[in-house]
Amino acid sequence: MKNVVILISGRGSNMEAIVQACQREGWPARIAAVISNKSDASGLAFAARHGIPTAVVPHTQFASREAFDAELARVIDGFAPDLVVLAGFMRILTEGFVRHYEGRLLNIHPSLLPAFPGLHTHRRAIEAGCKLAGATVHFVTPELDHGPIVAQAAVAVLPDDTEDTLADRVLRHEHVIYPQAVRWFVEGQLAIEQGVVRHAAGAAQVRWGG
Repeated sequence: MKNVVILISGRGSNMEAIVQACQREGWPARIAAVISNKSDASGLAFAARHGIPTAVVPHTQFASREAFDAELARVIDGFAPDLVVLAGFMRILTEGFVRHYEGRLLNIHPSLLPAFPGLHTHRRAIEAGCKLAGATVHFVTPELDHGPIVAQAAVAVLPDDTEDTLADRVLRHEHVIYPQAVRWFVEGQLAIEQGVVRHAAGAAQVRWGG
């Protein structure tokens, strides 16, 4: 049984999708904790209602990013994680933190990486005239929004799309591919070969949507 710790900063809709899929599908895993850097993150209440331990490590109480990450890692490690999942955790993590969880730290980013790392991804995709947009689940490396790609979802950018309509459509697919990627990890189905993630049974690692 694998222990999964999920980090959030707000509602954590991807966290909700992962929790629900784990419980519904009977993964060989348990959500060991949901941790936030904000005490008012609404996702904490969701976790508590589902019987999941929660913790808060307020980043504002630390003088440096390194000090915050050290305390965050201490709290995470108290739950003996096999996997740490970033689900709308709005902090840039230090290299030391990322190295500590190397190979067991997942993130989802709302673009088809390596395109559009950083913020405002949907706006930038529309402004660039992209015909496809989407989301990427990847292993976290010290370089922001980079790392071996586990799964992607692609949707068409429609002529009348706004930043919000595109984001909403992509998010629906995030709620599918992120739980799937976490399940693959806890089932031991993923291998990284020369920076490329392969699924042991050859499952499709891309989802096409509308």
